[in-house]
Amino acid sequence: MKLQDLGYNEALETSRRKMGFECFDVGRVVAEHKERYHVLTEKGGMDAEVTGNLRFMARGREDFPAVGDWVALTIHNTDFSLIQGILPRFSVISREAVGQFGEIQIIGTNIDDAFLIQAVDRDFNLNRLERYLTLCHASKVRPMIVLTKTDLISEEALSSILNRVRRGMPEIPVMAISNETEAGYETLKNSFEKGRTYCMLGSSGVGKSTLLNHLSGRSLMKTDIISASTNKGRHVTSHRELIVLANGSILIDNPGMREVGIGEAGEGLETTFDSIFTLAKKCRFRDCSHTHEAGCAVLDALATGEVDQRSYESYLKMEKERTFFESSVAERHKKDKDFGRMMKNYNKGRVGR
Repeated sequence: MKLQDLGYNEALETSRRKMGFECFDVGRVVAEHKERYHVLTEKGGMDAEVTGNLRFMARGREDFPAVGDWVALTIHNTDFSLIQGILPRFSVISREAVGQFGEIQIIGTNIDDAFLIQAVDRDFNLNRLERYLTLCHASKVRPMIVLTKTDLISEEALSSILNRVRRGMPEIPVMAISNETEAGYETLKNSFEKGRTYCMLGSSGVGKSTLLNHLSGRSLMKTDIISASTNKGRHVTSHRELIVLANGSILIDNPGMREVGIGEAGEGLETTFDSIFTLAKKCRFRDCSHTHEAGCAVLDALATGEVDQRSYESYLKMEKERTFFESSVAERHKKDKDFGRMMKNYNKGRVGR
């Protein structure tokens, strides 16, 4: 396998030379298991670990390799290598780490397009779709919505869902498919291009593993049934993995996500809720919270129906999460700085003895 088959290009090679990594081999991280990685190179696949220096210099989880990363590495034998550095990422999809305030969890890197997958029979939720969209917009990754299990609802119900999605997210491509009948599969398959990297985002039980098996033409992932008691899917996919499909496109599969925390949303929130942010420019006060202020253009539009109540509430919740995350990050950085200052003064005191 050539590096180009994994998405390597001239821009990455230029970055490699600028970083002084010419003497190292190059590979792409295709799986991660508790800080041990599986990397594909032109010499084959192998396990890898980061060097002690890379671990020491890391300021947070984002400084460690993730699935999708291109890395420079020293190959010691056909089974093991050491990762010396990470080539610049052109995109990073991440969310707030579950239960860890101010920390992010990387979902995948160097991704071109993301399929946002929801099952129409039980999982469909516009608020969740808006969260996935925000993650994609923040990462400059092109989103596409895939509605699965269409064989389990009536045509009228499916038409209603499609209309709701297209009305609320008119710029986003939408595909409806059935893993049982394979209806809509041709349209989906035509969305894949050789050399581009895709990922799938969705809850457990929406059919991601079945879809991946269909797309690859072989059984790569285990599938499971939906729990009759909870109507929720089980986490069949237990780790992220990068797979090269038969047509030369590259797909990253992810475990199902029950929580989609908004972390470093950046401009992602503004893109997802463009109509609200456009109206906000007309508010009387520059720091308007759009919740109670007089002269709020957003509240005026909400009263007339120009802004959808559901979308407005979804925006407020995510904006609150983003603000809290940013304050958590600032607090963590302050603590790290204070600790560093304390250690510096302590070491000075020891030297002066």
